[in-house]
This record gives sequence, structure tokens and C-alpha cells, in this order.
Amino acid sequence: MNQASLSSFIWSVADLLRGNFKQSDYGKVILPFTVLRRMDCVLAPTKQKVLAEVGKQQAAGVNPAPFLLRISKVGFYNTCPMDLRAVLGDQDHVKQNLYAYLDGFSPEARDIFDRFDFHTQVERLAKDGLLYLVAEKFANIDLHPDRVDNAQMGHVFEELIRKFAELSNETAGEHFTPREVIRLMVNLIFIEDDDVLTPGNAVVRTVYDPTAGTGGMLSVAAEHLLAHNPAARLTLSGQELNDESYAICKADMLIRGQPVENMVAGNTLSEDGHAHRKFDYMLSNPPFGVEWKKVEKQVRAEHEQKGFDGRFGPGLPRVSDGSMLFLLHLVAKMAPVVNGQGGSRFGIVLNGSPLFTGGAGSGESEIRRYLLENDLVEAIIGLPTDMFYNTGISTYVWIVSNKKPDDRRGWVQLIDASSFWQKMRKSLGSKRKELGDAHIATITRLFGDFVEAERISVLDADGKELEQRIVTSTEDAPDAPKDGRLKRVPISRIFRNEDFGYTTITVERPLRDEAGNIVLGQKGRQKGLPQADSSLRDTENVPLEQDIRAYFKREVLPHAPDAWIDETKSKVGYEIPFNRHFYVFEPPRPLEVIDAELKEVSARIMRMLGELAE
Repeated sequence: MNQASLSSFIWSVADLLRGNFKQSDYGKVILPFTVLRRMDCVLAPTKQKVLAEVGKQQAAGVNPAPFLLRISKVGFYNTCPMDLRAVLGDQDHVKQNLYAYLDGFSPEARDIFDRFDFHTQVERLAKDGLLYLVAEKFANIDLHPDRVDNAQMGHVFEELIRKFAELSNETAGEHFTPREVIRLMVNLIFIEDDDVLTPGNAVVRTVYDPTAGTGGMLSVAAEHLLAHNPAARLTLSGQELNDESYAICKADMLIRGQPVENMVAGNTLSEDGHAHRKFDYMLSNPPFGVEWKKVEKQVRAEHEQKGFDGRFGPGLPRVSDGSMLFLLHLVAKMAPVVNGQGGSRFGIVLNGSPLFTGGAGSGESEIRRYLLENDLVEAIIGLPTDMFYNTGISTYVWIVSNKKPDDRRGWVQLIDASSFWQKMRKSLGSKRKELGDAHIATITRLFGDFVEAERISVLDADGKELEQRIVTSTEDAPDAPKDGRLKRVPISRIFRNEDFGYTTITVERPLRDEAGNIVLGQKGRQKGLPQADSSLRDTENVPLEQDIRAYFKREVLPHAPDAWIDETKSKVGYEIPFNRHFYVFEPPRPLEVIDAELKEVSARIMRMLGELAE
């Protein structure tokens, strides 16, 4: 059964619920039943062996749990003699049988259904006479991993969540990230690590997502690594705030055989579920533009009391957008580099504001300053708009690492992939575009080769595009045709860390009395010195690589000979004006050409009016 038909089948359960449940409540029934049936199918091959082992160990007075886990070969088991189909054997006692079956699950699995508040939905279904019909629907669908692999199952969960979110006017994008974006991020964080991707190399690595959602990022990372190197062992960890998403993620991790204690519920910013742990790789898509007022007390306390020994030492962003707090959280989780070994790399999706919001001295600028002065930013990739389910705004993937290769040290690569997209056959919420395999491959290659590149369009004499190609700085550009030209647009650029820094200087002008004389200070340190006129005060941003005195002499004094710099107010700031570095000025067409076109259009309109009047 393919993913579309599987999703449609599960969605057909909604026909049974219509009239008894609000549309916005469909997910409360369908999602836990889908998880239940998936777990039921996963346990089916070892069911009888588990039941036999339970009796044997109980007779010996031994806790059977470790033995049952070994037999089931996944991180959970069920000791109830019934399975989901057997639950339906007695129509008059379906509810009691279902509860007995749920109670037979190991504690980690029962917690999943508690997070769904599944008992409340079972009671409601039983009261409306729908429990048997709904349970029967799911009992008749085969969700065994041999029929529906983990990747397919992840897609099914994501599609169902999206549909339910749309019905209830929730934000679907808070729960998951488009799979092609995850694939790109996974490519970028693994590409430089040959030892991990070499087949047969039995490495052990850890991957962490502090905003795990339904576990999509962790799942794709595991699938990518195992596809390249089946001998590698990847330990997945995460934390998630939303109970339903956490329940699905935990179920997926259980089925994969991952240590269930590595999945933690709760708010990552206020309660670090993995305190004192470090990770080799990390991925995150935190919510965009969401305020952190609810956890402000705890975050500020950690910032003020622990400083750089905590997670938020460099600074705090404005309360209206907490995405940079997740960036700092991931930096704090980076494994240290010891004798050239270890270290971490992570990818995080952010909107545009962390690139430039906040002037020198602000929390945002101080966070950027910390990252750049410590040489942690490897690359930033600008994605197309309309890529996410809940927003059409521009988004950026930051690749951050404390183990940069030698040729990358001291440098940051910016890649403008905003034109790398193909139109989707059917829009999903705000998502109208997607990255194709070729787009992902091109971005990965530009990052992996660490080269500057341009998109070159070959235009004929009339300005018509003949061909288009991406040319790196190590390749030759095509020749322009006769009377034609080449249009060049940068898509990959490389900058020094300090290129994004500047010093904000405060320029003062003297206060003058009514006669136009400069007012001097009368006492203290200001005695005899010109007093500043606050109404004439101004600021200038001087690039770090420029001498401040030379800049002041060149740019300010010719216009204000009496000005001076108040050095006590100078501050260093950092911003990354991404779009400015890729802007290409195109001169407007000559006025005579525009004028000729206007005259031609006017003449055409007059002819049409004349024809109407006849």
C-alpha cells in the first residue's frame, strides 16, 4: 500500500466520526489508533514468544521485563494475550478488552497513550456506539514494517497532522519540517565526515533535536547514515513540548529500537531535558517569531546566574522571538574538540530576523558576535519562499560547527538558494514550492566544494535567454553570443568572519548659545570642554577592517568640522545582510526606449477607440 492510499484509508475513519465529533477533534481519535495499530503489527511476530516468557519468568518469581525486551527486539512489549483483532472478538466488551490490551503494554508504551489522553477518547467512542467500528477499521489495516517502512509511516503521520491542524486552524508547521529540507540539512551536516559515511566503519554517533516534533529530522538522519554506512550506530535524542507530537516521536523511536529515555517531554528553554549532555550532530527547526514570555523568568535567571557556564551566556534576544535561544542551546550542546578529535556540527532553520535584527550591543548582535568571533558559523543557506506549511516567508539554514576543516577556518559561506525550487503539483497550506533532488545535490556540492559560484544566463541580442548554467570560481564562464551578453547572478559567496562586524560610533556636535557661541562645561571633568547638543547627536557604523579615525576624517569632518567622537559610547556589533550580498543592480532601460513604447501603446489605444466609435 503506498503512502497516499494508506493516508486516505486512515482518513476514511473520519467518515465514522462525522456528526459525533468536531472536525478539529478527529486527530484525537485517529492519531492514537494509528500508533496503536502500528505497535500492534510490530509486536505480532514475537507475540507468542513474549507470552510464553512471561509465564516462565513469573513462575520463577523474576521480573520478566528485560527478557521480554530482548525477545520483542524493540523498546517495548505487550503481555496481554489479546492483540487488536482479538479485542474485537466480543462486541459487548470491546472497551474492557481494549483497556486490558493497553494495560498490557510496557510503561514506556503506555506513556504514549497517556500523552494522547486516549482513555478519554475511548470512553467517548463507546458512549456514541462507535468504538467497535473504529477499532475494526484499524484492525483490518496492515501496518507491519515489512509493508510500511519507518520512512513511509513518518510521512503518513505528518500528512495526518497537517490535515488535522488545518481543520482546527492550528499551525501545522510547528509540528514538522518538509522532508526535502531535512534531507538537505542532513547532507550538509554529514558531508565533511568521511569516517561516518565510509561503509563498514563501525562508528557510534549521537544526533539531537531540541524541537523534535514527530521525529522527522531524527528519522531522516538515521536513514541517511544507514544508507551510506549500515555498520554505523546512531543514537537519537530529542525533546518536544507538544504532547501529541511527542507521543508520535516516542512511538517511532521505540519501534526503531532507540533508548526511550533519550526522548524527553517538556519545554527545552526552561527545562533542559538533556542537561550536561553533548552531541555529535544536531538538527532543529524551532518555531519562527514565537515569543518566550512564558519562560522568561527561568531563561533570564540562567543567563544572569550562570553566564557562560549556562546556555545563554552571550546574550538574550528580544522577548518577541525566541528562535535565537534555540541557537544558543545547540551551541551549548556541542561536544568539545580534544586533540583534534570530537567536536560537533548542527543545522538549524531560522527566519531572516536573526541575521540582522538588533543594533550593536543588543542581545541579537551579541549572539552573532559570539558565534562569529569564535569561528562557529560555517555556512548560511537562503531557501526559497513558500517552502513551509505554515509560512511563506524567507527561511535560512545555518550550519554551525566547532570542527571546521582548515580551509574553512576564519570564513563563512553564504549560499543563495532562493531560486532553487520546483512548483508542487498541489499546495499544502502555505507550501507551494519544493526542493528537487537536483537542487539538493547542487547546494550540497557548492557547500562541500567550498567555492564561490554564479548563475550565468546567456542572452541573445534581443535579451532572450538561450541557456543557463551554474559556474564556480574554478570554472570558465561561457562565451557571450554575437551582439548578446551574459547575465551574472552570484549564488555562493565566501566572507571573512570580521566582514560582518562593525563599530557603532557616536558623533557629537557642540551645543551653542543664542549668539552662536559654543557652550563650555563649568565644573568637574567637563570644565572648559564643549558640551554636546543631544539634538544633533548621530551614529555611524564603521566596518571593523576600517580605521575609525580615518573613516571619521573622511566621512564626517567634511560635513561637520566641529564634530567629535564620544568614545565611551562606541560599541562593536555584527550583522549578516544576506540579501545585500547577492543583490545585482540592473540599470533601467534608456528613457527614449520607454518613451517610444509608451507612444506605441498610446497609438494602439487610440486606434482601438476609433474602431469602437465607427
